[in-house]
Amino acid sequence: MSMEEHPDFYTQKGYQMRRQEHLTGAMEDYLEMICRLAQSAGYVRTGDLAQQLHVRPPSASKMVGHLRERGLVSFERYGLIRPTAAGWQIGRRLLRRHEVLLRFFQRVNGTEDELELVEQVEHAIDERTVDNLEAWLGRMDDADQA
Repeated sequence: MSMEEHPDFYTQKGYQMRRQEHLTGAMEDYLEMICRLAQSAGYVRTGDLAQQLHVRPPSASKMVGHLRERGLVSFERYGLIRPTAAGWQIGRRLLRRHEVLLRFFQRVNGTEDELELVEQVEHAIDERTVDNLEAWLGRMDDADQA
């Protein structure tokens, strides 16, 4: 195939910017962690978010501001961060993607800890691929039980 037949090449950043939600990988990481931590109490504190992501609280506050501008979180007094309905919708997809990829890499590599690999590749995987990986994992689990 010549370049003229397939002209839609981009850099990794270019492909990210073409996505519907226009969230950077860092924004996805923050929203995913906010939703993960907020599952029990409904909110997360800025300091806890920063600690979990190994960043300084001012850096976490700045990124939360970007997410707030996109309507994905509310940022209340005393550093309380709450996902909005839109934030939860995207966050649930991000959490699912993370869990499916973790299960996939653990199975393929025969290991227990694949967190770093998941974190490195999860931003490049689309929803269709997550669905297909989850279906494949289900078939493998069924085959193991047979």
